[in-house]
Amino acid sequence: MAAARRIGLVGYEGVNALDLTGPHEVFCSAAASSRAGEPAYEVICLSPDGKAFHSASGLLFGADCSLADAPSFDTIVIPGGTGIRAPQVLEPIADWLRLRAPTTRRLVSVCTGLYAMGASGLMDGRRATTHWSYVAEIAARYPALRIEPDAIFIRDGCFSTSAGVTAGIDLSLALVEEDLGPTAALAIARMLVVYLKRPGGQRQFSEPLRFQVRAAGRFADLAAWIPANLKEDLSVEALARRVNCSPRHFARLFKEAFGASPAEFVEALRLAEAAERILSSTSTIDAVAASVGYASGTVFRRAFERRFGVTPSLYRDRFSRKIAAE
Repeated sequence: MAAARRIGLVGYEGVNALDLTGPHEVFCSAAASSRAGEPAYEVICLSPDGKAFHSASGLLFGADCSLADAPSFDTIVIPGGTGIRAPQVLEPIADWLRLRAPTTRRLVSVCTGLYAMGASGLMDGRRATTHWSYVAEIAARYPALRIEPDAIFIRDGCFSTSAGVTAGIDLSLALVEEDLGPTAALAIARMLVVYLKRPGGQRQFSEPLRFQVRAAGRFADLAAWIPANLKEDLSVEALARRVNCSPRHFARLFKEAFGASPAEFVEALRLAEAAERILSSTSTIDAVAASVGYASGTVFRRAFERRFGVTPSLYRDRFSRKIAAE
């Protein structure tokens, strides 16, 4: 009987609760779904001093042991949170990572847990990612890290890093898939009601949300209206009429606000929604294209492949794998 892989989750005062509980649920769900007598994982929660700790939102967590008393681990996970930047938290964790790295198969950070990876120096020269709002700060503080800001998660050798909060679930599922295979990972994803592979793969926040974050003034209502009306006429002339503006003036103001032309932005919104519909329905590709405003299936396929790097059909095949019947 194979020994369970021991997972160490490092908590501390000010941890982000979901950064900790997301991976915890994935690995514990994998352990619970293992055959009787053969648990896949043993999950241990640590804290620097072995004492209970509070999340940034006020939840109280217990710790199984301190860093100093911790057993050996197959995988160590460092969640993010506001507390990780405090020297009294960051330095002991970074020191401990350096000590444990030679005997640990995988070192993982979620969100701003990357601060500990950066402080340890273990990932110098390696690719990494983190929460989009901390990219610039971490890149300036740890210039030896090769940060890729738009990735959901990145794996570089024995190191794995993920974007913000729920991206820790995406990464944990990928690690379970590596250990136990796609069928087990898909079963856990289905139980947790999440995607095994997040649609789009790269963006940490959706095109409609990116639009709404930047929208202000006369564009605020437009930001809410366009995603709900992708099948309508979204030409420059039509959009300009909605905000009582000349097409030429509208196009200039729009590009200043969003860094893209109206046509480019509308295409991004349509394709993002189409990607969701391709995965969540059994409609034909042509029907999906029409539902988001494309009159031509051929034009849609070309635009989709240009944006996502694969055809709509291959995208569906890749991200909509079904669990084999037992």
